[in-house]
Amino acid sequence: MKLPLSFISTMQDLLKNEYPEFEQALEQEPSVSIRINEEKTEAPESLKRVPWCSTGYYLSQRPAFTFDPRFHAGNYYVQEASSMFLERILDTYVDSTVKYLDLCAAPGGKTTLAISALPKGSLVVANEIDRKRSNILSENITKWGNPNTIVTNNSSEDFVPLKHFFDVILCDVPCSGEGMFRKDENAIAEWSDANVENCVSRQKMIIDNINHCLRPGGILIYSTCTYNIKENEQMLEYICENIGAEVLEIKTDDEWGIHKPLYGENPAYRFMPHTTKGEGLFIAVMRKNVDEECDDSDYIIRNILKQSGKKEKNNTPKIPEELKKYLISSDKFEFISFGDSIKAVPKIYGDEFKALSKILKIQSSGIEIATLKGKDIIPAHALALSTFLNKKNFETVNVDYNTAISFLRREAITLPQGVSKGYVLICFEDSPLGWVKNIGNRSNNLYPQEWRIRSGYTPDNISFEF
Repeated sequence: MKLPLSFISTMQDLLKNEYPEFEQALEQEPSVSIRINEEKTEAPESLKRVPWCSTGYYLSQRPAFTFDPRFHAGNYYVQEASSMFLERILDTYVDSTVKYLDLCAAPGGKTTLAISALPKGSLVVANEIDRKRSNILSENITKWGNPNTIVTNNSSEDFVPLKHFFDVILCDVPCSGEGMFRKDENAIAEWSDANVENCVSRQKMIIDNINHCLRPGGILIYSTCTYNIKENEQMLEYICENIGAEVLEIKTDDEWGIHKPLYGENPAYRFMPHTTKGEGLFIAVMRKNVDEECDDSDYIIRNILKQSGKKEKNNTPKIPEELKKYLISSDKFEFISFGDSIKAVPKIYGDEFKALSKILKIQSSGIEIATLKGKDIIPAHALALSTFLNKKNFETVNVDYNTAISFLRREAITLPQGVSKGYVLICFEDSPLGWVKNIGNRSNNLYPQEWRIRSGYTPDNISFEF
């Protein structure tokens, strides 16, 4: 690995006699870790747990995740271990339902962690400014299966009207990516001192834009995957000075090897490759000062809905009553039609879903239930992956491994004799993968075209430790 000379010089100054060990660690293979979705599957017993995350586990080697049907079912998320420290922060400082914003959320690792770690009933808004990356974010959150989510595709300035709306905001900001050097050669090629300065400017802009969205007394979590102090400790000082915040401490264990800050007196948590089993990460948590009157978020929602003008005429078909059978606890949801498409949103956040759709570009929200085509009701892929799917309402077929891979490639599959005609839920080891329409002599594969496994190659030996 050929590191930039300026980066070497900076890290030598910061780490002093630790630097040789740090550089040697960058030449080693990165660890592999996953986080289990406990709403869909049980945690493995044989794996070593990530010490700061209750659902995180290390693997001894990196399997071909693409060819694991359970990965596509949303039973787990592949996430590097350092990022899982977010659970520790949320467990420490969030003890009741909140409105949570993950501002720079793609591809979705920290968002899906927050969905699982936050108190049940919390609303999670996940945003990504880049359209292609927001599609990936939406896919991963859909696979996770929680309905209390909204995925948006906006810049940070678009959130400015939501004054004091969020109780917790995570800013995992775009950075110079030094912490990804050993995983991504492009990160080294794209690095420069000028890019570090550009990142600093962008980070300040993001913080300034999002400041008013956090209620007084709310929690702000700031993180990067880089090592320099300009984007980390010095940015932490900037945040405290400009939004008025108290930096909070997190209880850790010395055995975890989390590195102390490299500058200043504020508590912060550095994950360094020579001291922790994970990639480079800087993370700090702050509480916004209670120095201004907090606006009522319900008032903000009502005001947005009022300013959005008269209600549009709804010429969409009446929502079939039988759709309520598609979900467990369907009385907790409001069913909404958008043209021929039907989705379900949690009633407790019905106004929030409507208001945010007025000012933000919604990529996905709630649970997409079905599409209506004449008298035909076509179940949505998101429904299959939802933790609120009522499996008892559908014909279900468990398939073997090779059939599951064929299904995920969007190839035609053969169903067993005796399966009823109509829409059939395809499962692997009881985990839903999606739908086919059985028309008797064959079945139409309804797996999303854009999600399919594109590789025609299948590894000779599929070995998963869990």
